[in-house]
Amino acid sequence: MQKVYASMEKIKACYVLTKTYDDVEFAEMMVMDACFILGFILQVFVSFVESNLEDVFYLGDIVVDLVLLENQIPFFFLAKIFKCTIAELDLGMSLVTFMSPVLLMLDLFDSDAVLGITESISVNDIHHILSLLHECYKPKKDVINSEESLSTRRHSAVDLDKAGVSFKPNRSQIWVLGMEMEFPCFLLSWCKCTLRMPILKVHDSTELILRNLIAYELESRQTRKYITSYTFVMDMLVNTQDDVAKLVDYKVLVNIMGSNEEAANMINNICKHVTIVDSFYTQQWKTLDKYSNNYWPKHIAWMRRTYFSSPWNIIALVVGSILFALTMAQTIFTVKGGNK
Repeated sequence: MQKVYASMEKIKACYVLTKTYDDVEFAEMMVMDACFILGFILQVFVSFVESNLEDVFYLGDIVVDLVLLENQIPFFFLAKIFKCTIAELDLGMSLVTFMSPVLLMLDLFDSDAVLGITESISVNDIHHILSLLHECYKPKKDVINSEESLSTRRHSAVDLDKAGVSFKPNRSQIWVLGMEMEFPCFLLSWCKCTLRMPILKVHDSTELILRNLIAYELESRQTRKYITSYTFVMDMLVNTQDDVAKLVDYKVLVNIMGSNEEAANMINNICKHVTIVDSFYTQQWKTLDKYSNNYWPKHIAWMRRTYFSSPWNIIALVVGSILFALTMAQTIFTVKGGNK
């Protein structure tokens, strides 16, 4: 309790209190909340260490509550309680490292970078658990282009695929949310363009986690809008269930929901009533827009789908071309022979 009394004013400053609490009541509430959260995280930690998949699955339904914006408590206070309780077990780790299993369960992207990022996070930089999760999606260094307004021109995944754009997973160790454009040759109009993007895991808790991360970004003026920017791009890529199916085929989206239609509706609804922000992906989108509007990529992609989509189509094209050539040759020789 002394930990609370010593930081009472600092803790209260983190909240917009709609009810008046006396110091004793407030201190008891904070200690109980902190102890419950740490006890729950300890359960998750032990389940991971013991590889108890049944417990991990069960706890996964509850762990999402840790990132609800209304459930947050100051991280510095959580660290103080951790230091005088669980840290006494001599685990030899910081609170951030102790929470790694929780972060893995909350992580929406199939990336190993999250574990590496937690090692470099300082407790002093974290406001609360939701803030800690958000830190995992920041780039390790300043590799992002300046933020600009994203074009309102929508290019769905299906439309881009028809224009000759393919998608591949991007497992960047620098930025989990990074997207990169790739061209196999310098003739952009003739080469098949590839957009490398993070692998998004879509499940029943995805919308809740994304919404709380977006709410945190919009609420905090000092926080850059990484997640909001990413979700706007996904909203542009996904219009229908066909777009979800296309991204699943390219292995840049893992759909654990009931259907592709549910996943599409979820992605489309996340950005509703959210103010459009400047995007970190403007340059990539400009490149996609320019590429997909060129004449040759569309028609080359159409030829690939029509004539080179399977071995049988290729064989039919070759045989047809040979027959056409033989017919033309026969016609030419017949005409020449007749003239003699």
